[in-house]
Amino acid sequence: MNIIEIFTKSLVLIFSLDRDLWEIILLSLYVSITALIFASIFGLLIGYYLAIKNFFLKNFILIILNSLMGIPPVVVGLIVYFMFASGGPLGVLQLLYTPTAMIIAQVIIIFPIVTSLSHEIFDQNWREYKDQLRSINMTFFGVLFIISKHSYFLVITALLSAFGRAISEVGAVMIVGGNINHFTRVMTTAISLETRMGNLEYAMALGIVLILLTVLIYSLVYILNKRKI
Repeated sequence: MNIIEIFTKSLVLIFSLDRDLWEIILLSLYVSITALIFASIFGLLIGYYLAIKNFFLKNFILIILNSLMGIPPVVVGLIVYFMFASGGPLGVLQLLYTPTAMIIAQVIIIFPIVTSLSHEIFDQNWREYKDQLRSINMTFFGVLFIISKHSYFLVITALLSAFGRAISEVGAVMIVGGNINHFTRVMTTAISLETRMGNLEYAMALGIVLILLTVLIYSLVYILNKRKI
């Protein structure tokens, strides 16, 4: 089978709404979007707190967060695996090889990204508006609302970048999810498996969808950055 035939069959799989294919795609989106929501809730709040408050060890925390942005995903997967393994501290929860474990791993991977980028965004705006905001005695969340309003596009850009990292991750989700068919198999792990098994049209179909998602995400990042300028 040549590359043209493989490409044609992969398009047929996509547009015929192949059940197994779209089950994998939807699970991938569910895991990564859920991870992004949790990482955003905590990451944005902590990034904002770090931007407006000065306290002991603040710089140390920022250094750690920036360092964790580059942590290898397989290391995160290994840590989560040991936490939820049967002999681990959280083994009683029996979350290993479930979508929940995959979400936890992705949250750990993208949390430093959301926190560090949001800190930089909020810090810049806080320096610009802090005198005015202090003069009117704004509350903690009131200040957050005002700063977020003035940096809306930058915050969305940071979240899209984190989502792009999550959706394309393979190492951690392979370790903690186990790549179980109809349960924990996502696009990146399925591409690896189907390629090894010789199901190239399936692997290419998933690859096309993943590429399109990545292009869409970073196109939105580019557009938002242009609007910011």
